[in-house]
Amino acid sequence: MSRKYQGLIVLNTKSLEGTVDELVSSVSKELQAEGAKIEKVAQLGRREFAYESRHLASGHYVNYTFGGEPDTIKKIQSRLKLNDHVHLQHYSRLA
Repeated sequence: MSRKYQGLIVLNTKSLEGTVDELVSSVSKELQAEGAKIEKVAQLGRREFAYESRHLASGHYVNYTFGGEPDTIKKIQSRLKLNDHVHLQHYSRLA
């Protein structure tokens, strides 16, 4: 039973080798590797945090809309925790 999800991911581009677009596409590939079927990727740009978070003052926000099974979110979260460029991640189910 496939469901629609929305994932807001904040990327740490502080020590990035390459472009932001390459990083966004590599995160997309990681989502797909865990079974997500990506429908839309919206780059929201760089934004300042209200306060410094883990020695970062800002991050690049990306909104992913994808479909997947209910256990896909847990797989994605555990995989992206290992990625040093993913600062924060939040997922919500769409109606």
